[in-house]
Amino acid sequence: MSDTELLASLLRFNPLDDIDGRGVTEQATELLKSFDGLRGLQIASRLPASERKGLDDVSATRICVAMELVRRQLKQSLQRGISLSSPAMTVKYLQTVLRDRKREIFTCLFLDTRHRVIAAENLFEGSIDGACVYPRVVAERALRLGAAAVIVAHNHPSGVSEPSLADQAITRRLKDALLLLEIRLLDHFVVGDGPPVSLASRGML
Repeated sequence: MSDTELLASLLRFNPLDDIDGRGVTEQATELLKSFDGLRGLQIASRLPASERKGLDDVSATRICVAMELVRRQLKQSLQRGISLSSPAMTVKYLQTVLRDRKREIFTCLFLDTRHRVIAAENLFEGSIDGACVYPRVVAERALRLGAAAVIVAHNHPSGVSEPSLADQAITRRLKDALLLLEIRLLDHFVVGDGPPVSLASRGML
């Protein structure tokens, strides 16, 4: 199915829609054009009604629900340990949770001794250009969950994935704080418009 057909199927559940679906298909086509594709439409669905002209409340809610279902499916897959055999799923989950957020969010994946996910939690939320991250809070949460390792990630609302000097500094502080508890910091991902950047792969961890 094309993007238009998928979107039309999602919107067609409105009892006021045309029976043959032609009205819904036209609506889907116009929405994809107005918001520059599915990603733009997904971003718009979280905006106030005054900022998403052409996208009514019912349709916006359906799109948000569909995205939330995807996010929860990915999270549950991680918690079943699939992330071990599919590292790409971990990255996909982080993108789904963090990309296109207007504020900076800092999330943690707490892992067991076999690097299976125990829990995935957003621990800190900040402004459009930063979030205060407290290594002690991360360490305490990891200890409470019995984690043996941690993967952390945060988004850059600007869309630029390049790690800042502050990102590198907090990574070192997190690594040191966790190391005191014999918990490993495996990676720190920065999520922007493109593929997430791994600080471990950059030799910054």
